[in-house]
Amino acid sequence: MSDAIKHECGIALVRLLKPLDYYKQKYGSSFYGLQKMYLMLEKQHNRGQDGAGFASVKLDMAPGERFMSRVRSSDPQPIKDIFGKINQRINGVEQSLEKPVTTSEALKSVFPYVGEVMLGHLRYGTFGNNTIESVHPFLRQNNWMHRNLIVAGNFNLTNVNELFDNLVTLGQHPKEKADTITIMEKIGHFLDDSVSKLYKKLKTEGFDKQGASPEIAKRLNIAKVLRKASKNWDGGYVIGGMLGHGDSFVFRDPAGIRPAFYYQDDEVVVVASERPAIQTVFNVPFEAVKEVNPGNAIIIKKSGKVIHEEITPPTERRACSFERIYFSRGNDADIYKERKALGRLLFPKIYDSVNGDLQNTVFSYIPNTAETSFYGLVQRVQDFMLEESEAAILKEPNLSPKRLKELLSPRPRIEKVTIKDVKLRTFITEDSSRDDLVAHVYDITYESVKPNDNLVIIDDSIVRGTTLQKSILRILDRLKPKKITVVSSAPQIRYPDCYGIDMARLEDLIAFRAMLALLEDHNKTHQLAEVYERAKADMEKETHEIKNHVKSLYNQFTDDQISQKISSMLRIPEINAEVDVIFQSVANLHEACPNNTGDWYFTGLYPTPGGNKVVNRAYMNFYEGKNERAY
Repeated sequence: MSDAIKHECGIALVRLLKPLDYYKQKYGSSFYGLQKMYLMLEKQHNRGQDGAGFASVKLDMAPGERFMSRVRSSDPQPIKDIFGKINQRINGVEQSLEKPVTTSEALKSVFPYVGEVMLGHLRYGTFGNNTIESVHPFLRQNNWMHRNLIVAGNFNLTNVNELFDNLVTLGQHPKEKADTITIMEKIGHFLDDSVSKLYKKLKTEGFDKQGASPEIAKRLNIAKVLRKASKNWDGGYVIGGMLGHGDSFVFRDPAGIRPAFYYQDDEVVVVASERPAIQTVFNVPFEAVKEVNPGNAIIIKKSGKVIHEEITPPTERRACSFERIYFSRGNDADIYKERKALGRLLFPKIYDSVNGDLQNTVFSYIPNTAETSFYGLVQRVQDFMLEESEAAILKEPNLSPKRLKELLSPRPRIEKVTIKDVKLRTFITEDSSRDDLVAHVYDITYESVKPNDNLVIIDDSIVRGTTLQKSILRILDRLKPKKITVVSSAPQIRYPDCYGIDMARLEDLIAFRAMLALLEDHNKTHQLAEVYERAKADMEKETHEIKNHVKSLYNQFTDDQISQKISSMLRIPEINAEVDVIFQSVANLHEACPNNTGDWYFTGLYPTPGGNKVVNRAYMNFYEGKNERAY
C-alpha cells in the first residue's frame, strides 16, 4: 500500500499544420506550439518525475541555419526547468532585436526552439540511472538532413542484449547497451539504408545531389523503415520520432501494451500517452480523440499528410490494466468509470470481512489515486444499506414515524482517516534511522474512528507491503479499531513487469514472499530447487519455447490462502487490532476493465515471449541471491 512504484514514461508529439503566422493571427501568439507542448507535458506530469525533455524541428530552413533544437533536464522540477531555459533564450533574443519580427520565416530564423514539429518526453527511470544522459529525447545527428533522428518513448524491451548484438553484427558500435539507444540505432540503420537507396535511384533519374534532397523527403517510406527496424522487438512500447527534414511518427507495440492517443484537425496533429491531456489542452470532446491502433504508426510527412499504417501485425490485445488502476490520470472518462467499478466489486469481500456490521465500520482511503475506487465502494455500500432498509420496511406494514426514521437513517460512515505528509521523505538512508522516518510519512485524523469500530481502508495496490507494515498499520492501530481491513483495488502482484513498470525483483513482492512462507508451512520448499532447475534449463531454448515456471509454485495455493498469509505477515506484535488484507480478483478486474486485459503482473500470462524469459531470470536471480535486474 502506497509503496513507490516506478511510473511509465509519457510522450507528446505536436505537429503544426499551418504557418506560424496563422497561429499569431488566430490565437494571438507565434509561440502557440511551444505553449501547447508545455501544457501537454504538465497535464501528463504524473507519468514522470526523473526528467523531461523537448525537441523541435523547423521546416524548410536554409543551409547553415539551425533546424533542430533539444533541451533536457533531470532537475527536481524538470518541466519548469526546460521551459524556463527556453523562455530565457527566447527573451534574450527578443531583447537584442532592433525591430520586431513580423513573419514566420524570420521568427524561425531568429528564435530558438520555435518550429512546426515538436516532441516532448517525461521520464520515470526504469532502466539505467537518472542522470541527464538518460533523459529523452535522444538525438542521432548527421550532415544529411534526412538522417537526423530524434527519438523518445514509453517502453521497455525484454531482448535488448540480442538487439545490441545484432547492431554489432551490422557493423555499428553503439555507445551503450540501453533500450533507447538500441532502438534509435536500429531505426537509424534502416533510415540510412533507405536514404542511400533513394539517392542511388534518384541519380539514375537525373537528379544531382542538391536536387535529390527534397525528393528524398517526399519519397522516404517511414513505415518501411519502422517495419524493418522493429522486426525483432519484444516488449511494450510507444515510440515517437522526428527526422531532420520534418517527417514525424508515433509507433505502438502490436499488443497495445503501452497507451497512445491522437487528435487531428486542419491546424494540428497531436499524439500523447493520455487522452485527457489532449482533451484539456486542445479543448476537444472525448470522441474526437482516437487511440493509435496496436501495431500501427501514425506518420506525419513533411508536407503535413497524415498516414495511419500497420507496421507489425497486431497480436491479441493486452493493454496494461495497471495503467487503468494506477498510472493514468483519473479524469479520463473511461478510467474514472473503471476505477469506480473496481471499488464497487470489492464490496462482497469487505462485507464478509466486517461480518456484515456496516453500522460500526468506518470507510476511508489512502490518498490520492485510490479516491475514485473509494467512491465506487461507498456508493455500493450506500445502495446495499438502502436495499436492506427497503426490505425491512416491506416486512413491517405498520411502522411508527420513529421506527421509519430508524430504518432510513443508516449511512456509510466515511472519514478522512489518513494524511500523507509529503514533506517527509526518507532522506536518511542508514537502516537505523530509515524505519523511524518511514513510520512518520503518514499521519492520522485523531478521533475519526471510535474504539472497537471496524476500519476499512482502500488503496489502488499493495506491492511490497513495506510502507503498510512499517507505517500505515501502526498509525491506524492508534485509533484502537477492533479490526483493520486493508483493501487493494488491484489483484495480488505476483510477477515482475518488463514493459514499463519498475517491478523487476520477485523477492520485493509481498505476494511472492507469502507464497514462499506457505511452501515452508506445507513442507514444500524442495520445490524451489526443482523450479530453479527447470527455469535454468529453459534459458538454453528459443525464447518462444520458454514457459513461466514460477506459476507452478503459486498454483498450489488459493488467492485467499495467499491473502491470509500476507495478513499474518503484516500484523507485527505491536499491532493490537485484527488485520485482514483483501485483494481484487482477476475476474473482477476484467469485468471492470474489459478492454485492457494485460494482467501479466497478476497472472503470469505475459503478452510477449520475452516475458516468460524475464520471470524465469528473475526467479533464478532470487534463488542465486543475485541483486540484479532480470531484463
